[in-house]
Amino acid sequence: MYTGGYPEGYPEGVPCWVDAQLPDVEAGRRFYGELFGWVFEGAYGASVWARLEGKPVAALAPKTDGRMPTVWTVYFATPDAESTARRITAAGGQVVMAPFPVDGLGVAALAADPESAVFGLWQAGSHHGFGIRHRPGTFAWAQLYARDIETANTFYGHLFHEALFGPGADPDFGRAAVTDFFAEMMPPHFLVHFGVADCEAALGAVTRLGGRVQAGPFAASYGTVAVVTDNQGASFAVLER
Repeated sequence: MYTGGYPEGYPEGVPCWVDAQLPDVEAGRRFYGELFGWVFEGAYGASVWARLEGKPVAALAPKTDGRMPTVWTVYFATPDAESTARRITAAGGQVVMAPFPVDGLGVAALAADPESAVFGLWQAGSHHGFGIRHRPGTFAWAQLYARDIETANTFYGHLFHEALFGPGADPDFGRAAVTDFFAEMMPPHFLVHFGVADCEAALGAVTRLGGRVQAGPFAASYGTVAVVTDNQGASFAVLER
C-alpha cells in the first residue's frame, strides 16, 4: 500500500491535507499526541503542525470565532484554487471562504457542495500536503455522507473526474448515504478517517482521553470503522484495515 506523499504535489481532486478547528489547541495537542503519537511544531499564526516520523500529517488551528464549528476539514488538491472555486459555483456548490494565501505555504479555500457539505481546497506552494498517509496515526480516508448519492457523484465526478475515475485514480474518497449510519436529521458532511492498528484499542484510548464513541465499530467496504469525537467535540473516524 502506498504510504507517502507526492514530492511534487498531489494531483487535482486527491485529499491532500486535513486540519481541525479547536477551541483549545493545547488540549488538542495532548489528545492527539497521546492517541496517534503525533509530535507538534509551530506552523503559521497560532496553528501547529502534527508530525509523525518527522513528516507532516495534519494541522490544529484555534477557532477565531466561538460560533464556528469544532470540526475536522479535508482539503482537496487543486492546481488553481480560483479556477476550481468558479467551477464549484457553476456546478451548484458555494464558495464559503474565497481563496486566500497562507504564509507562502499555499492557497486555501473553503467550499460547500450542493447539499452544503463543507470541504477545503489546497493549492500547494511550499507545503504540498501529507508527507505520509495510509499508516496508523495518519490520514486514511475521507467519507462524504450525503442525502442524495447521485447528486454527490455528479458534482464531485464533474469537479474531480480524473482523481475519482481516471487512469491510476487515487481518490481516498467515498460517498455514502447519511442514513446508512446516522440519524435522519444529521446534515450531509465529510468525515475524516485516521488509520489505526487496532480499532478497539483506539476506542479505549479515545474514551480514556476524554473523547467519546459515536458509532461503531462497523464493517465498511474499506475497513473496520468507528466514529468518535475528541475531547472538544470534533468528530473523526478511526479505520483499521
